[in-house]
Amino acid sequence: MDLSQMDLMEVFPYAIDLVAVLLLALGIKGLSKVSSARSANGLAALALGLAVVGLLVQLQPGSTAWLWIAAGTALGGLAGLITAQRVPMTAMPETVALFNGCGGMASLLVALGVALFQSSEPNLVSRISIVISVFVGAITFSGSIVAMAKLQGWLDTPGWTQSSLRHAVNLALAGLCLVGAIGLPIEPSGWALWLLLAASTLLGIGVTLPIGGADMPVVISLLNSYSGVAAAAAGFVVGSQLLIVAGAMVGAAGLILTQVMCTAMNRSLVSVLFGGALGATSGGGSGASSDAGYTRITSCSAEECAMALEQAERVVFVPGYGLAVAQAQHSLRELSKLLEAHGVEVSYAIHPVAGRMPGHMNVLLAEADVPYEQLLEMDIINPEFPRADVVIVLGANDVVNPDAKTDPTSPLYGMPVLEVDQARQVFVVKRSLGAGYAGIANALFELPQTAMVFGDAKAVLNGLLTELRGMGVGKTPVGSAAKAKT
Repeated sequence: MDLSQMDLMEVFPYAIDLVAVLLLALGIKGLSKVSSARSANGLAALALGLAVVGLLVQLQPGSTAWLWIAAGTALGGLAGLITAQRVPMTAMPETVALFNGCGGMASLLVALGVALFQSSEPNLVSRISIVISVFVGAITFSGSIVAMAKLQGWLDTPGWTQSSLRHAVNLALAGLCLVGAIGLPIEPSGWALWLLLAASTLLGIGVTLPIGGADMPVVISLLNSYSGVAAAAAGFVVGSQLLIVAGAMVGAAGLILTQVMCTAMNRSLVSVLFGGALGATSGGGSGASSDAGYTRITSCSAEECAMALEQAERVVFVPGYGLAVAQAQHSLRELSKLLEAHGVEVSYAIHPVAGRMPGHMNVLLAEADVPYEQLLEMDIINPEFPRADVVIVLGANDVVNPDAKTDPTSPLYGMPVLEVDQARQVFVVKRSLGAGYAGIANALFELPQTAMVFGDAKAVLNGLLTELRGMGVGKTPVGSAAKAKT
C-alpha cells in the first residue's frame, strides 16, 4: 500500500531514531578497541546529531522551540570543542567526571520540565520515570562535581566523613528521598518534587565526599553508569526510544566497567561506597612522604639506566599517573622507537586502575601513537615479566607494590598488581619517595634488582634519549651486535 505524505512525515522521525540507535550501538562497540575508538567516537557523535534532527522534524509548523534546540546544540557543541582542545591529558579524569555530571543534570532538567510545565497530567509510567530521573540525575550531578573537585585538588576529604556519622547522615538523606519518591507520583509538581531534588543532591555529595583518590576509577565508572540510568528514565518521561536504548547501553557498560575496576582493586563496590576508601586523607592522591620507612634504597643516574637499556633485549614500560603529570608520553614513544631500531622488544604493561580513570594510560599512550598491539593488559604481561631484561616504572606506585601479594597486613593485600619484581632489573622513575594513593611504603623500591631514578619523568626520558644516542643506539641492532660478539 502506498504511503501518503502525512504517513511519511510520521514515519520519518522513527526511521531517524532507529538509524541513530544502530549507529550509537556500533559506536559504543567500537570504543572497546584502541584501533577503532576514534572512528567509533565519530559514529556516536553522528548518532546524537541525527537524534537532534529527528526531534526537530517532529515540531509543529511555526513552533519556536527549534530556536532553543538549535541554540542549545550550538552552544553545547562549541563548549565541547573548546574543552576537547584545551583540557590537558592530566585533567581528563576530571573532565570525564564533569561530563558525567552534565549528563545527569540534563536528565534531571528534562524530568523537572515535564513535571512542572507539561499541560496534560503524566501517566503512572511517566511519574515513576520522573522519580527515577530526578533521583539518579541529582545524585549523578552532585557526586560528579564532588569527584571532579577532589581530582582537581580543590576539595579535601573532611575528617568527619571517615566516622560513623556520615552513615547516619546518608541514611537520613536516603529516608527523605524515599518520602519524596512516594509523594511525587501523587502530585508531580508539588512539595515532594523539591524534597526529592534537594535530598538526592545532598545524598550524592554525602556518598562521594568520603571516597579517596585510590577509589576514584571505580567512582567515575559508577557515575557513568548512573548517567545512563538517568538518561533511560528521561527517555520514558518524554517517550524517546533513542534515549531509552542509549541510556540502557551506557548504564550497562558503566556497571560492567565498575565491576572490572573493583576486581582489579580487590575491593567490593559496597566497601568503596560505604566502607571508607584507600587514600581518603591523601588530599587528592599526592600521598604523604614515606622516606623514613626506607632503609635500603639504591639510586642511579640516567646514564646507568641507559647502559642497562643498551644491553637489553626485552624492555617493558609501566606507565602511571606521574607520566601523565609530566606529559612525557611523546618522549616515551620516542625512546621506544629508538630502542626498537636497536632491535629491542618493547611493550607496555597496563594496569586497569593506573592513573585516575579507567583506560587513562591507554588514552595517554594512544595520543603519542603507541601501537595498540604493544599495550598489554595485566593478565597478559604478568607471565612475561621474568623474561624482561629491564622494566622501567614511570610514576606508578601502588599498582606495582609486591606487598599486595605477600603482606596480609597491607591495605593493598589481595589487589592484583603488575609483577614487575619478577624482572631481572627494575628502574623506578619518580620525583621522590612519596607514597601513592594508599599512603604506604612500596616494597619494590628496596628490592636488590630495583634502582630509583629521581626526577621528572619527561626530563629523565629525555636524558635517556641523549645518553643512548651518544652510545650509538639505534644505528646497530642489538641482535647484530650480539651475533658479532659470538
